[in-house]
Order: sequence, then C-alpha cells, then structure tokens
Amino acid sequence: MMEIQQLCYRYALAADSRDIDVLVSLFVPDVRVGPTASGRAALRAWYSTALRSVGATIHLVANHTVEIHQETATGVVYCREEVEELDTGQWRIGMLQYWDDYRRVDHEWLFDRRRVRRWYSTDALTRPQRGAGVYRGGEGRPNETALPDAFATWGEFWATGEPNAR
Repeated sequence: MMEIQQLCYRYALAADSRDIDVLVSLFVPDVRVGPTASGRAALRAWYSTALRSVGATIHLVANHTVEIHQETATGVVYCREEVEELDTGQWRIGMLQYWDDYRRVDHEWLFDRRRVRRWYSTDALTRPQRGAGVYRGGEGRPNETALPDAFATWGEFWATGEPNAR
C-alpha cells in the first residue's frame, strides 16, 4: 500500500514541478486519454496543454484509502490545491478528491485512471459558502458526479431523514 501512496505524492510533485516525463511515467503505458486517445504520448500532450493554462500549482495530498485486489487496486485521495491564474496572477484554492484505479505493471503500481471530483474552488481570499460545490454536474463531464453527491451514502443519508438507515 505504501507504494500506491508514494505514487500519489510523486504525482503531486511532478505536476507542481512540471516534470512531464515523471508525470506520464506514473501511468500505465496504455492509459486512456479522453474518449478516443490512449498511451503516454497522448497523455503527455494533454498534460502539456492543461498545465500551460495555469501558473504555479500546489497540491497537498492528505487522506488516502486503498483497496488492493491482487494486481489492481482502487483508492480515494483527498487533495487541497492552490492554483495561480495566469491572466490575473490571483490564487484559487480548492478541495478535491482523486478517485483512482491502479494497476501493477512489471511489479510497479501505476495509475490506470484518475478522476477528479471537486468539493469547491474559490478565490484564495474568499471563504467557500454553503453549497460551494460549484462543480455540480462533474466539471462539464456529464457522466461524472461532483462531490459530495458522488457518494451513494450522501443521498441515502439525506433521503432517509435518520442516520445510518439502510
């Protein structure tokens, strides 16, 4: 499990330092990139574009749960991010989770898939307000559900009106 946790820390460092070589090496060679592309070359192109759209970034990795299923695993990683906006120089802060699928390739754990789900993103000087999950609907991805609605138990909790009712 420690290898998988280190994978997430290495991802944060590679993204923040813009070490694209390391960043793409953390993913399986046949990684799927969007609906039609795959492979590390496609991932390199995607990250090169995405990371040029913002200034400096800081990813602080926190809670991490992992379930290992022999040669595959799943995990949820909490992350606080700070992002410098290129056009204004202002900073945004946010809380998100990565919902990860991992796969062991040649005895090494790698990302098979990372899905970002946001709690919120706001100006660094503004406190998030109630319902700040401004990314409801999955950040423009219609099949992704934003936090906290992505938790099946979240809806169940509020629908039942009593705690722990199933």
